[in-house]
Amino acid sequence: MAVLREEARRCVVWFGQPASEERTGLAEAGWIVRVADAGPQGGIGMRNNDTVVALADLRHGDPASTRAMAQLMADHPWLPWVALIPPDVPVHEPLVDRILEASIEYFATPVDVDRLVEALGRVGGDQPLVPEPGDIGITGRSAAIGAVVASIRKYAPVELPVLITGETGTGKEVAARALHGLSARADRPFAAINCGALPPNLVQSELFGHERGAFTGANARRIGHFEAAAGGTVFLDEVGDLPPDAQTSLLRFLQEGTLERVGSSQLIKLDVRVLAATHVDLEKAVEQGRFREDLYYRLNVLRLRMPPLREREDDVVLLAQKFLDTFREQHPSRARAFSAGARRAMLDFHWPGNVRELLNRVQRAAVVAEDALIGVNDLDLADVLTKQAARSSLGSTRVAAERDAVIACLRESRFNVSECARRLKVSRVTIYRLCKKHQLALDELR
Repeated sequence: MAVLREEARRCVVWFGQPASEERTGLAEAGWIVRVADAGPQGGIGMRNNDTVVALADLRHGDPASTRAMAQLMADHPWLPWVALIPPDVPVHEPLVDRILEASIEYFATPVDVDRLVEALGRVGGDQPLVPEPGDIGITGRSAAIGAVVASIRKYAPVELPVLITGETGTGKEVAARALHGLSARADRPFAAINCGALPPNLVQSELFGHERGAFTGANARRIGHFEAAAGGTVFLDEVGDLPPDAQTSLLRFLQEGTLERVGSSQLIKLDVRVLAATHVDLEKAVEQGRFREDLYYRLNVLRLRMPPLREREDDVVLLAQKFLDTFREQHPSRARAFSAGARRAMLDFHWPGNVRELLNRVQRAAVVAEDALIGVNDLDLADVLTKQAARSSLGSTRVAAERDAVIACLRESRFNVSECARRLKVSRVTIYRLCKKHQLALDELR
């Protein structure tokens, strides 16, 4: 007898009182809304194959229900939680802070239903955090990465070399693959070579190949990376580490489109586009005689600078969630998102290792995390919050400076709370709380 499997549902367990337009908007987006009580008689029920997101609505709660909500969140740390916070929420209320800390996302009311639907899908794991710009493999929505994507789109169709610069770990190879993927060569080979990892005595052979008997141990003809990528793209990472003889051969290829295998005098004509990357100052290397000036100018026809992660503050949490989602697709992990404290720590951290360091910390945290939310200790960033707390204990001078900063930012952003929050790198909820803390009336400030 066949057993029918129940179709998986997407369900919001709403602890509070959803408005009719909120119910309608969620229903149209395919979400079932189940109103629940945070008290002892309430609870969370689900089927095994359901996608469930819990929502803590504090708009109509009294202290007892808020306390029950906080306890419920503590009892169900494996669930993804979203919170709705009214503008008049008590400042520095411990229970509210616990709820915000346990929430993956929280919204100040009135609620933007479209944003709520997007957030529910995101934390429920049925859609990516953000669409990658143009779907070219680069994630982010910061102005810095937007400029990179715009340049890649301009450079990709042009058959000219591109020099990609940036600190270690900023994603130079990702940019090179995007350039190749958007070019007419997309269906041809892409060869990525780390020049700094090649043995100095074998660089020529690795790049351009060799003939049998060209040197001791050359028992057969070998095709180099350039020939193997015929018709496609060669990406030379850390090009500044090339030895002088290889620099000469590369220059000849860029000028004439020909190469010679080691041990041969026969010229081979090739159609290959060259992309190069470096984290060192090639101009200084030219001045010091470590890099050929004519080769530098041949490579530096088009230039693409990859910004460090500290210049992409809008992208840090987005990238972290993407890395976590990718990890969860390949490995079992309890972690589904990041706590509020973890997000604050990631935004305050300097990230000397850039995107690569972020990836490594997220993957390690996904392994060690015990709950659905990755915390600061899982990311090994607890000291960041400690330093942040120390900075905030400067007394009345800091309080006055904070008040002045909020007023100035509100005026500069024409009292647009969302824009002010973005500039100050905090949530809209925090802006409302700061206004209440410093007794700032938005209507009176205008």
